[in-house]
Amino acid sequence: MCIASNGVIIKKRGHKADVSFGGNIVETEAGLTKCEVGDHVLVHAGCIIQVLSENEAEELDEIMNLIDGMQYGDNAEKVESTK
Repeated sequence: MCIASNGVIIKKRGHKADVSFGGNIVETEAGLTKCEVGDHVLVHAGCIIQVLSENEAEELDEIMNLIDGMQYGDNAEKVESTK
């Protein structure tokens, strides 16, 4: 299964953009959306598919961290306490 990931554009060259995913830099296709350096973006299959607000990016980070924690047991107690 594939999912989209959010990152921040750190460099843009025409229809290509370097996006940082927590320090991992990946060259992406930026021609599908209007985006600029500093934008939070959603990337799927190497293409920027959406520009995110800062709040949306933070919420997505929280969700992904929760899922990651559930997988590795870090947040199991937190999940149980929210039921």
